[in-house]
Amino acid sequence: MNERGVPRRANRAVHRWRLPLTWLALLLVLTVGMAELEGVFRWIETDSRQVIYDRADFVTLLGRHLLVVMVASLLATLVGVSAAIAVTRRAGRDFLPLVAQIASMGQTFPPVAVLALAVPVLGFGTLPIIVALLLYGLLPIVRNTLAGLQGIDSSILEAARGMGMSRGQVLRQVELPLAAPVIVAGIRTSVTVNIATAALGATVGASNLGDPIISGIVNGNTAYILQGALMIGLLALTVDSTFERLALRRARR
Repeated sequence: MNERGVPRRANRAVHRWRLPLTWLALLLVLTVGMAELEGVFRWIETDSRQVIYDRADFVTLLGRHLLVVMVASLLATLVGVSAAIAVTRRAGRDFLPLVAQIASMGQTFPPVAVLALAVPVLGFGTLPIIVALLLYGLLPIVRNTLAGLQGIDSSILEAARGMGMSRGQVLRQVELPLAAPVIVAGIRTSVTVNIATAALGATVGASNLGDPIISGIVNGNTAYILQGALMIGLLALTVDSTFERLALRRARR
């Protein structure tokens, strides 16, 4: 206990999470208090009658943005990790180059092009941007999962088999725990990139934090663009620093 009666362990925990909590606090303050900054944005955009984006409140836009990124990232994680596990098994090793190439194509193919191809099939709205983010987020997850699984010392796997573990037990109890830091690093990269990329959804009717950016570009309103960019930037910093804290916590354990 310190002189204020607060356990030292609690103080250390708060200190470790200070950066993510700071970014989160700034994000929440900006989300609910954007209108209070009208004077600042008025100074930036002096020629516009309206300087605060008000076609939808920022709380709603943030929630929609988070939902799209979470769904796409969850699907990308499930597909990417499962595919990487499958091609590192004996029966699927012949497909390893194919899976790696498909994942690479998903990120090299521009998200805008994916949206243009998906809209005629899926229509306007949220589904096209989820498909685009899914394809765009596969590469770092597949690549890191492959690296993590293939980087495990073969002697460890042999020792696990020598203890009588089945293939499933070796995967669940040995391979995945050892590869987890590398896999999580890939998921972290995928999610962070997709937070920014999700703004493109506003071009196909998926309402999110890209709305003020697209509206600002169309109407020549710099204030709108800054509001959307600040929100997306703070969200990306919050998520990225949270992943970093979780990785450090796991490393300490």
